[in-house]
Parts: sequence; structure tokens; C-alpha cells
Amino acid sequence: MEKRLYIETVGCQMNMLDSELVVATLRKQGYVLTNSPDDADTLLFNTCSVREQAENKTYSHLGVLRDMKKQNPEKIIGVMGCMAQNHQHKIFTRAPYVDLIVGPGQLHQIPSMIQKIQDGEGKQIEVSLGRKDGSRAEITRSHESFDPLRDPEMRPTPFQAYVRIQIGCDKFCTYCIVPSVRGPEQGRSPEDILRESRHLAEHGTVEITLVGQTVNSYKATDSSGRLWRLADLLAELQEIPGLERIKFVTNYPKDMTRDLLEAVRDLSKVSPYLHVPLQSGSDEVLKRMKRGYTVADYRAMMDRIREIVPGYAVSSDFIVGFCGETEEEFQKTVELVEECRFKNSFIFKYSEREGTRGADLFIDDIPHHVKQQRNNDLLAIQNRISLEDNQKLIGDTVQVLVEGPSKTALKSAETPESPHATQLIGRTHCDRIVVFDGNPRQIGKILPVVVYDCHAHTLFGEVVTQECGPELFALG
Repeated sequence: MEKRLYIETVGCQMNMLDSELVVATLRKQGYVLTNSPDDADTLLFNTCSVREQAENKTYSHLGVLRDMKKQNPEKIIGVMGCMAQNHQHKIFTRAPYVDLIVGPGQLHQIPSMIQKIQDGEGKQIEVSLGRKDGSRAEITRSHESFDPLRDPEMRPTPFQAYVRIQIGCDKFCTYCIVPSVRGPEQGRSPEDILRESRHLAEHGTVEITLVGQTVNSYKATDSSGRLWRLADLLAELQEIPGLERIKFVTNYPKDMTRDLLEAVRDLSKVSPYLHVPLQSGSDEVLKRMKRGYTVADYRAMMDRIREIVPGYAVSSDFIVGFCGETEEEFQKTVELVEECRFKNSFIFKYSEREGTRGADLFIDDIPHHVKQQRNNDLLAIQNRISLEDNQKLIGDTVQVLVEGPSKTALKSAETPESPHATQLIGRTHCDRIVVFDGNPRQIGKILPVVVYDCHAHTLFGEVVTQECGPELFALG
């Protein structure tokens, strides 16, 4: 009998990959995907615990299901991922109609947990050990992932895929819950990564994105005892036939080493797009955050990137309104954004997370309206910089991996006479978004597109139809 699964995912690329793997596992149990909670036999929510807003969103969605569960008690509702690991039994208290709770390290147990519920064994919970609940080896084992089962239907496109190379984190920034919910930092076997990447390429994947909490800190030992770092892994991935682009996120500033940047420069498939969170331009704030580097360290990293990687693009993350942040400290962040000229930045208002060192050590003393104003101010500055730098690309020809119809095209799909019906969207090698007119046959291809206009976060172009020499192509 066909079983129907509804799954909703919030959070980072790691969560998106986890959902793909869970769906692949449940398909083997006879499940098919549905977009309707009403039609589903099992409803899973893959959650994020990094920000309070993400947790509140999950509880809000669960609340909507209360009446559905009363009317259809046989439906199984599950919470998986970081919030499940963080809140554990609290979820049962707040949403007693939830049937199962499973942390990121136990996702492979979901089929057996569902079966136990169906067999009348009651609510199920499986989570990893806490960071103080055993030896490092025991804790590490409890957080192991279950790659590489894949389900292309869960990806944004069938020709792009995430590949996990690292789980966990040992940085222990005071604002961050990730070391608690994802466990100790551990690099995945290079043989497994290469085997999975070859499999993806053989099945039509053109672009892979290597993911890890601090992906450029990657290190692992292969079966012969050789120590691999990210630069070694990139060199081997470069040789896989069919792969055309390789990206990696998210990076840690002090591990952006010269040998890694030289690999980015020398390996044609590796994107010169580097996402490296700064978080604050103030040494005092960085110290309170326990980020492990100074502004001078970050500047030195930027100097290395400028020196080594031609056509680079760097993006960043910032937290405004962290505990005790003065106006002077915030202005230092503004100055550094102006100096570094990031391609784009993700800006967040600080929210205290239970279970972090920041919640124990500091008072969340910045008023919400101040956080909001700083967020708006920094975003406006970043948008201006993004627009100015995008304007410099007008007239250039960039290589675009075509991802699919644009949002405008999808909205107008029911009216084929619309001039936007064939509008496509894709990304350059430096991860810039490009919108242009084309046809569905071009989806999944890498095309030359000449840029004729731009917004802060979007380039507008036309496909180059005549033959062009390689000297005409810019990285973008």
C-alpha cells in the first residue's frame, strides 16, 4: 500500500541535505512525496535551532496540525534536526500530539521509529549524547551521519547537489548552539566523499557544493593513513568527469590558508566564491563572541585572497546587537564592510539561545529597536556596495549555470503569451544571480550570458548566440 510523506525543511544547507537523505530512506519503505499535509500519512519537520525565529516558526506550524491530529490520530507527526536535539522532551510538552523526535545523528532510525509507533509502542525519541554526557569518542559516534543515500527530487535542481564532508563543530562561539546539536567536529572519509561525488556526476550532477560547519577546517584520514585537507579533496574532485563546478561553504577565517587559496586559483572547476563569516568588525565583540580571530586576522585573510585568487567574490555573515555592542563597536563593523566590499552579506539580529555560553555569560541588553536599526543600516550599506560592484559587470560576458525558470516566469506560466514565460535564472561561477530570456532546453547547461543591467542582487543579461573565444569570458 502506498504511503504518503510530507516534509518541510528550514535552516541551512546541512538541513536540506538531511531532508534529501531521509526522503531517500523512506522511499525504500514505499513512501511517496506529497505537497499537502492533509494527504500525508507521515509529516516530518526538519528544524533549525540557530535562531529563535526558526524555532517559533516550527512551533507555529505544529500548532496548525493540532486539529488535524485530532481528526486523524493515525497520522504520524515528527520533529527532526537541530531543534529536536536541542529541545528534546520539551517538544512533547509543548506539542503533545507530536509522535517522534529525532536528532541529526539518528535520522537513519526514522523508518524503525515510525514502525514502532504504528505497532502501538507509543511516542519515540532518539537523540545524540550531549557534549558532557560521555567521552569524545562516544559523543562523536552518537552524532554520525548516514550519507550517501540520495533523492534528487528533494534538491532545488537535479543537476546540483550538496555533499557533506564534515559534521559538527568545535569552535564553541558563545552565541551558537551548533556544537551542542551537531556534536564534535569530524571529517568524513575522503574515499566516501569521492565515491559519492562520482556517483552524482554519473547521474547528471554538474555542480556540487561541499558543506560543513567550518568546511575549510576539513581534515580526515583515509584507509592508508594519509591525512587529507580541503585542498587535497578539491584536487581529486577536479578530476571527476561530468562535474563542472565545485563550491564549498561555510568557511572559518583562520583556516583560509594559502594552500587552499592556491587550489581555488589553480583548479578550474572550483568556484572563486568564498563565504567567510566575519560577524563583527570590533575586536571587543569578537572576543565576547569567542570567534577565535581578530579584525587584523580577517584583514590578513582578505589580503591573501586578493593576492592569490583572481576574480574572487567574498560574502559574509554579521550579527548586530550582540550583548554589550556599543554604537562605536557597530560603526567598526560598518567601516569593515565598506573596506572589504563583500559580494553580499547575511545580517542577523542577535537572539539569545538557551544552552549557549553567551546565554550564561552575558545579558542580552541591546533593545530590539536598536538591533533593528543597525540591521537596516548595515543592510543598506551592503546593498549599495553590491549594486556598485554589479554595475561594473555590465557589458561583461559571464558563464551561467541555468537553474530553471525565474519566479516571474513561474508566476506567468499559465499565460504563455507573456514575454516572461521563458525567463530563466542561473548563477555565475562566483555565485551571482543572473536572469535572462531563454528556453527550457537550456536548463542544466552552462551558457555565456552578456550582462546589460543589474540590481543589487541580480544581473540581467542576454544569451550569447555567436561563437566566442575564451578570452571573452569573465568569471563574474
